[in-house]
This record gives sequence, structure tokens and C-alpha cells, in this order.
Amino acid sequence: MTRELLSPAGSPEALRAAVQNGAGAVYLGWGDFNARRNARNFSDEEFADALSYCHLRGVRVFLTLNTLLTDRELPRALETARKACRLGVDAVLVQDWGLLDLLRQALPDLPLHASTQMSIFTSGGANEVASDGCERVVLARECSREDTEAICAACPAEIEIFAHGALCMCYSGQCAMSAVVGGRSGNRGTCAQPCRLPYGVDEPAANRYPLSLKDNSLAQDLSGIRDVACLKLEGRMKRPEYVAVVTGIYARLLEESRGPTPAEERELELAFSRSGFTDAYWRGRRGVEMFGTRPENAPEPRELFERAKATYEKDSRRTVPVRFACTIQPHAPCVLTVDDGTRAVTVTGPAPEAARTRALTAEEVAERLGKTGGTAFHCAGAAVEVGEGLSLPASAINALRREALASLAEARCAPPLRREAEVPPLRKAECAQERPALTVSLTHAAQLTPALLEEAPARIYLPLELLADLPHLPEADTQWCAILPRVWRDRDEADLRRRLEKARELGIDGVLVGNIGHLPLTRGLGLSLYGDFGLNVYNSRSLDYLRRKGLASACLSFELRFSQIRDLKKLLPTEALVYGRLPLMITENCLVQNQEGCGLSAAGPLVPAGAPCRESHALLDRTGAAFPLLPAFGHRTEVQNSRPLWLADRETWKRLGLAFARLRFTTERPEACVEILRAYRTGGAPPEIFTRGLYERGVE
Repeated sequence: MTRELLSPAGSPEALRAAVQNGAGAVYLGWGDFNARRNARNFSDEEFADALSYCHLRGVRVFLTLNTLLTDRELPRALETARKACRLGVDAVLVQDWGLLDLLRQALPDLPLHASTQMSIFTSGGANEVASDGCERVVLARECSREDTEAICAACPAEIEIFAHGALCMCYSGQCAMSAVVGGRSGNRGTCAQPCRLPYGVDEPAANRYPLSLKDNSLAQDLSGIRDVACLKLEGRMKRPEYVAVVTGIYARLLEESRGPTPAEERELELAFSRSGFTDAYWRGRRGVEMFGTRPENAPEPRELFERAKATYEKDSRRTVPVRFACTIQPHAPCVLTVDDGTRAVTVTGPAPEAARTRALTAEEVAERLGKTGGTAFHCAGAAVEVGEGLSLPASAINALRREALASLAEARCAPPLRREAEVPPLRKAECAQERPALTVSLTHAAQLTPALLEEAPARIYLPLELLADLPHLPEADTQWCAILPRVWRDRDEADLRRRLEKARELGIDGVLVGNIGHLPLTRGLGLSLYGDFGLNVYNSRSLDYLRRKGLASACLSFELRFSQIRDLKKLLPTEALVYGRLPLMITENCLVQNQEGCGLSAAGPLVPAGAPCRESHALLDRTGAAFPLLPAFGHRTEVQNSRPLWLADRETWKRLGLAFARLRFTTERPEACVEILRAYRTGGAPPEIFTRGLYERGVE
């Protein structure tokens, strides 16, 4: 299977570096809606030029529109996609469910790729977005070889994986640390990379970096990568010389079906690395050996970068082979056809004259045709027929060649014909409520007390793993709902399905869905589906998309401002988090195991009750702020905010049209859960340490 090499193009210079060094495709940002808004990116003119430059040389161009979008931003994002579609962009990467739905309706022929920001790591998730029109799915970086092969075998869409570059500590699309701590949202393309700072686990932050992963590199593993359609190189924030080095090496490795030489390994490391590289996730491993840092004053590899720059300063390194066929016969216009292997164009020129002195030869014509310097083509052969005793000026042959190559270039760059449609307006059904009903989510069995049940929250959300240990559910005036794990794998689904069936027998009649892959997992069980914050619902069209998917309500992103929530069309009953420690990260690594050891390096999906990492642990930053660490399904870690969200003394959240307002209990004592729930009914004063979250200040 031919694997496409996809390179980053954070600037026009980086694009040329990628193309001239062997990229099969490039991905780039144009406009305001891409996950690397701080990259150089492209102006309108540069974007059009980039498409021509790439398509002329047989390189595909993918546009990144992979951020969350507000209702006000969706029309502009659609217009950006519409212009790109008309110019002939080869695909658009998306994260936002509303934009996905909008593009599918407005531009039905435009290829769409599901961004890694969609947090897809199971066959069910991949199939779900494939059925919605995504022809390619970019998997989470945490997927192993086995995970990837299972998804490739089960999903009809193309599968793309990351082969080289930076690794985020959190699953892409699920990180709120930069947003909550600093107001710069990774889901909006402005991540400040707080994971690269020093922290301590249960100790002051010193010279430790428990969130800073080494860069990923699969250079040694390329021969074992099967069925994957595309290998992506990360680095839109990197300089063009880096793109040239990494693209060039990976292009050679793929072409020659081999691993890197020691010299190539050294060049990859010199170009950029953090204490070397890792391929642990691909091999299904975790642990401290995956982590590394890069000194701020790391020296630039000047000699390497100078050589790299020379590869793209001129455009002669990457040219398209063409074959000419020329016929020059008496009393007829000369004819020239140029063929690039997939298309051919034919042009005609003047008729030859009788030779007065020396007759024109086929060899002379072929030599003239081979002079393609200064173009994106090179002559791979010329078949010439010349009648006897004829003459044709060299200038006429040169003009014929230039016209033929210009026509071929135009044909190669011509955008495909694609349909455009008017977008139907959103339905008028409105599910806004005057005041939201309070719901609660619990983390520990001890938090489920008679006193809490007496407060009669509208819903009680319990982790599916916790329900397995309950012999029965107590009598209560509430709706019982299960919380599915935020991260799991195909191999876990049979067990999760059995647990859901048992939960239904206990009396659970709803399930909290936080990932698109949860939908196929829960179908056919007769349970009501409620969207969780992991779905990143940011606009009204996302609500409509999820309504058609069968959800009965949806929790909104906690990165939205109050005013944005108020203005949403409530096409589905909506819920918002109004109390609790906001979840900042969900990590594949167990942070406690990595720093202190918890004895569960080979644990199964459920963390045993007596495991050390289930005890109280916290991540401490340089200011002394403590971020509680909760164990997550699969021996993973969920990092909580250092301050609980508190809105009980505010009235604003009650007047936004929400149907439900959730109190998220994580580290709270059982009696504190009851006190806080009562405070939200009566309007209690905030604790000494708290946050208003992002509802009032918003994010970049």
C-alpha cells in the first residue's frame, strides 16, 4: 500500500521545503480557524499560490479548519472552506461537529478529514465519522500498532497517523489546561504549552517535567506500519529548514523501504528533539523513558540547516517527468503533445517550410524539447517525426514547447468541479428552560449518601466502573445515569458493554456520552444518551448534529462565555458545569506510577481499589498550586484544576436557557457534596479558594 507522506507547512517557505524534499501532501492554515493560529500561516494570495505550486508538482494540499467555532464564526469558516473548495483544495480537516455538518451540507463534494482533535481512538469512533462523510480519520497519537491495525481493518475510511514530531501529554481535543490556567485555548489554536513547564507530583515543582513528552519518531518502525494511508509529520510551528530535513529523510525511508542510517538519526535529532525520541505509544508502552525536555538555549544546527535550505531555495529539485510527441510534416501545422502520465495536452504551431540549406532533424527537435529549465517539468523522453527537407526556426519549436507546458500546467492546476448548496436554516424547535435543574456527578461511592439523595438532584451521574461494585441503587427521586470512560480501546468494548447491561438491570436508564465512539458502543441498549463535556459542544449546529445522532441532551464546552451560552439556539436540552474542579487533562500515562511508582505498570482497565494511585495525589506547579490527580479507566490519569469552579453566588447561569446545571464532585468529602448542593439551591458564598472558570473572561 502506498503511504502518503504529509508534511507541515506553517509558512510559504516551509511549504516549498516540504514539496522540494519529497512530501506527497502538505497541511496548512489559512484564516483564523486552525489549530496553529500562532504559526506564520498564509495570506489569501499566498494560499492560492500554494495550491498552484503544489498541484503543479503533484502534491496535495489540506486546509486545517480544526478548531472549535462559535455561532458567529461558523459563517466565516464556511466561507473560507467555500473559497478553498473553489480554488481546488484537496481536503479540509475539521474538529467541530457543527462545522462538519455544515460543510457536508453546503459543499457535498469537498473531501473532509476528521482531525486528531476529535479524539478518535476506536473503530466505532472512526466508523461513526466515516458514516458522516469523513473520507480520512486522523487517529489519536496514543494509539498503538495493534489499535491502529484493528481500526484500519474495521473502518472503510483512510487512516492517518502521526509519524514524527511533538507529542501532547493530553489526548488531543481534551486538553483544557492552557485555556483554564492561562486563557489560551488549545481547542481554539492558541495553546501556550503549559505541559512543557516544571511540576512535581506530591512535591514542589523543581527540575522535573512530568508532562513533557519526548518527540515521537516512527522512523525505525516504518516497515512495520501496514494499512495506514498516510504518515503525518508534525511541526507547523517549526522553521522551514526543520521541515526540509525531516521530510527529506522520511521520503527516502519510504521510497527505499528501510530504516534510518546513524547519520540520518543524528540529523533528525539535531533538527529538533527533546532528549531524543520515543515510539512508546506505537509499541503499546508507557513510562518515564518517554519524557524529555529541550533547553531554551539549544544551539542551532547551522551546517545542517544551511544544507537543508539549499534544497528548496530553487525549485529544480522536484520536477514532473513528461514525454513529448512531435510531428513536423510538409504542408501542415506542426503538432506537439506533452504527457505527464495521467493527462496529455496537444498544441499546434506553424507549418514548416522547405529547407534552403540544411534540413531540420528529429535529434535537433528533441534537443529543443528537452530544454525545460525554469519550469516544474523535466523531459523524460521525446518521440519526434520530421519530414525530409523541412525547416522550422528554433524559436518556433521553443514557443511550441512553452505553450504545451503552460497548457499542461494549467490542466494540472485546474480545480475540480464541485457542487455547492444552500445550507438549510436550523429548525425552530427551542429547548431552552427558564431555570436549570441541578444534576450531580460523583467520583467515589462514599459521596453517594442518603443526605445527598434527600436533596433530590434531577440526575445523578456515576462512573460505570463504580456501578459494578454496587449491589443495588438506593430508592431516590432522581434519574440514574452511567458515566462512560473518557478513553478506552476496542479491546475494552465487550467488557464495557456487559457493564452497561448490568447497570441497566440495576436501574440506570441514561448514559453520559463524552466521545463520538460512545455512540456505537451504546446503541441497542435502550438507554437515553446525554452528551458530556468531552464532545466539545461549542455552537448551535453541534447541538443539532448531536440531536440527529440520538442524544437527549448535551453538556456545553466550559470554554464558552455566559453570553455565548445564552445566545445558543437550544435545539437540544443543554447542560453546563457550574461547580467543581474542571478536568484539565486526560493522559495515557499514570503520573503517579511515573514519579512514585504504584505497582500497576501492567494493570488492566480498572485500577484496583487499594492501588496507591487511587489515593490522594496532586500535581504542583511553580506557584505551589496543587492540581488533584484522579485515576482513570485503563490506568490513566485525569488532571483536575487547582481551584473549584464556584457560581452559587451568581445568578447569571440560571438565566441562560439551560435545562440542567451540573455539580461535578471529585475530591469533595461526602458531607461537603451535600453542603455545596444546598448552597447552589440557596445562593451560598464562595469558598476561600475558587475560580469563575472561563464563563466571564472567555478564551483566545
